[in-house]
Formats: sequence, structure tokens, C-alpha cells
Amino acid sequence: MIVVRQIIGAELRRRRQDQGRTLREVSSDAKVSLGYLSEVERGQKEASSELLSAICGALSAPLSDVLAAASKEAAFQEALASRTSRAAHILAA
Repeated sequence: MIVVRQIIGAELRRRRQDQGRTLREVSSDAKVSLGYLSEVERGQKEASSELLSAICGALSAPLSDVLAAASKEAAFQEALASRTSRAAHILAA
């Protein structure tokens, strides 16, 4: 099952790490608790649109870019799951 909060969290983590920034730096800039940001990155918490916007702002990443990247990853995972399901169905027949 595809979990969008995990995909978005992974994208936020990737962008933060690409910038060489710590959770503490980004959480401070976004005015979000360190623990909450960590949970969002790990896909354990689903960020509200306001919180997501604040995190993207702290990363200087347009929200639309983050969501587009997450959408692309979700499409990839859906296609992969579909192929796997079809293959399993064929093998079971």
C-alpha cells in the first residue's frame, strides 16, 4: 500500500540532506519542533498544509516542487505494484 505521508517525508528528508542541513536547523527555521519534523520525515506524522508550507519555506523548496516529486514517486510505486500484482496473478493461474 502506498502511503503518501511516507513519500512526502522521504522527499523532505532528501532535500534537507542534499542541503547538508540538520533537523535542528530546519525545525528552527520552520518554527516546528524537532521531534515533529523528525516524525514527518519518517512518515509517522502527516503534516498539515500549513506545516508542510513552513517546512518547504525553511528548505527554500517550492511546495509545488515537493508535491510534484512526491506525485512522481507515488506513480512509480503504483506502476510497480500493478506489475507485481499482475505477475503474481499470472503465476498463480
